[in-house]
Amino acid sequence: MAPSPDLELDGSIWLRSGDQTWGGAQRIALLAQIGATGSITAAARAVGMSYKGAWDAIDTMNNLAGVPLVERAAGGKGGGGTRLTAQAHALIARFNRLQEEHQRFMQHLASQGLAGDLDLMRRFMLKTSARNRLLGRVEDVRPGAVNDEIRIAIAGGHVLRATITRDSTAELGLRPGREVIALIKASAVLVGVPGPGLRLSADNRLPGRVAQLRGGAVNDEVVIDLDGGGTLAAVITGDSARELALAEDSPVQAIFSASSVILGVMD
Repeated sequence: MAPSPDLELDGSIWLRSGDQTWGGAQRIALLAQIGATGSITAAARAVGMSYKGAWDAIDTMNNLAGVPLVERAAGGKGGGGTRLTAQAHALIARFNRLQEEHQRFMQHLASQGLAGDLDLMRRFMLKTSARNRLLGRVEDVRPGAVNDEIRIAIAGGHVLRATITRDSTAELGLRPGREVIALIKASAVLVGVPGPGLRLSADNRLPGRVAQLRGGAVNDEVVIDLDGGGTLAAVITGDSARELALAEDSPVQAIFSASSVILGVMD
């Protein structure tokens, strides 16, 4: 499976006072534009804010700073102009220095080759109720009248099949080479013991060995180490586990239908 493309590292600085957020670059840019133009209207337009939004931001910053940053001056259009105080000029200068240091820090991170690790961390943040999550890459899309069959290359050289609607294929932007995460509920995975006479209609039959057996009052969880890498969990009845004579390191197959596979992408 081809490696994921590197992420582009980026970040932003936000100013806080206790639990209150002042804002970030946009509010500092608003202050700078007020200093340059002497006009709230012109400054708000320059940074893409409404006139009311600009004044709300100024009032918030004035209140949180404890000292005025922007003062209304007598005269001018609309009943008076505005000007920055010395404290505001100092704040803008310090923020610009922080941004320069922050940019150097992000460039240093990028030079250390950490983008791939951050991509991995992003996958860890995915929250889902599905017990099984497998990273793969689309190998082929086979369109149908209503549903498409998506063939996905996963670790160990296995190919996993998923059946989803054509609308879902289009919405997810699925195409060969697209990285996807396959979600399979443990209750949808059957456990089979390889041997003569085993014939099934299920699209996915992944070979492996029992890694763990976790007994329950009614159901058991079977954790399977797939050949070549990766793990799948299945939930079966205790009676089924005993009938199959499952034990740790027993050869088994994880069996599930293509329609049981949900596909997700990380955009």
